[in-house]
Amino acid sequence: MISTYAARFMAGRNMHYGWVVVSTTFLTMLATAAAMGSAGVMIQPLHDEFGWDIADISFAMAVRLVLFGLLGPFAAAFMNHFGVRQVVATALALICVGIVTSFFMTQIWQLVALWGVVIGVGTGMTAMVLGATVASRWFSKRRGLVVGMLSASNATGQLLFLPLLAELSSNYGWRTALTLTAGAIVVAMVLVLLLMRDHPADVGLPAYGETTVVKPPKQDHKLLTTLISPIKTLISVSGSPVFWILFGSFFVCGLSTNGLIQTHWISICGDFGLAPVTAASTLAVLGLFDFVGTIMSGWLSDRYDNRVLLFWYYGLRGLSLIYLSFSGFSFYELSAFAVFYGLDWIATVPPTVKLAADRFGREKAGLVFGWVFTGHQLGAATAAWGAGYLRSDFDSYMPALQIAGVMCLIAAVGVMLLQKPGSASLKPQAA
Repeated sequence: MISTYAARFMAGRNMHYGWVVVSTTFLTMLATAAAMGSAGVMIQPLHDEFGWDIADISFAMAVRLVLFGLLGPFAAAFMNHFGVRQVVATALALICVGIVTSFFMTQIWQLVALWGVVIGVGTGMTAMVLGATVASRWFSKRRGLVVGMLSASNATGQLLFLPLLAELSSNYGWRTALTLTAGAIVVAMVLVLLLMRDHPADVGLPAYGETTVVKPPKQDHKLLTTLISPIKTLISVSGSPVFWILFGSFFVCGLSTNGLIQTHWISICGDFGLAPVTAASTLAVLGLFDFVGTIMSGWLSDRYDNRVLLFWYYGLRGLSLIYLSFSGFSFYELSAFAVFYGLDWIATVPPTVKLAADRFGREKAGLVFGWVFTGHQLGAATAAWGAGYLRSDFDSYMPALQIAGVMCLIAAVGVMLLQKPGSASLKPQAA
């Protein structure tokens, strides 16, 4: 295989093949992020073309976000059972089929079935759990940095694709915009089939930062056991306050990002007279700040008390959302919001993954984070539907922004209830 030869070539030059796997995962999550982000571009065009109510369209997007989250722990189990490469390639094919088929939909139930269920399942299999699994398997050192990079690809991709998708949608229609997304998915699928491997041992390497090649743990090949393992993991950690604090704080994370800003931002800005392309460009600026902020968060999570990092992330995000709700959406006000909100859009992921791995162990890290991420997407679904409902009922998105801001402040206080790890402190740790 190409991956085997590439791994040998790189090893001879003192380079680790894990970085190729990370790069492939980065591009894969970037492509699936385009599918997730394109939903925000579709709301108004679908309303204009079919006359569907925004609340009904928001419901379909909420279903997508629920499945996106609920599939997380099962995706980790499927990756353990079938292998990362096979699961990711299948998920990408599913996303592509869902997008192309949606070109021909004419009824709201078809939107729910395709964008809610089919694409929800496909993106759920390639969500943050993929990044956490790759980082845990391939890296012993620099794991926080890798999680930061992969988290940035998922979140930033959703934002950076939006201006181009909005431009294509405005000038050529939403189907043309989605054609670009489908093309990106196909390219990612080819890269996964060529370059992705499940474990370092598959190419004869130890994990990055280790010296011994460790064979992958034997898996029970019964599919029923695979399906039950996430439930067993949930039961085993459900008595831990750490799990529920991480779950609850990540619920708020999804409530204040994917479900609210990503899904409704173009519509929110439209209420203040901003054109879709202008609004999407603002999200792209958020994406650039997020890319920097999330990678820096990964670097910081390897060195500082992760509870304190999360306190500041949620606190600043909450204040920025409350500030935005009372602003006039002027250029300067949006610029200030872009800086504070963008820097910690998804910066919460590396500290959360690290806290989960430190508390529950490397072997359980993927499954436990899968359930924590379920909380994230349940929060996102709540905001996706709730913000649409509030907009229809109050003719304004401002109450949704204010509620999300207050919830972030509550989450900031909540994470400080976690017991301080003995190895963590406010002083830098050894890298």
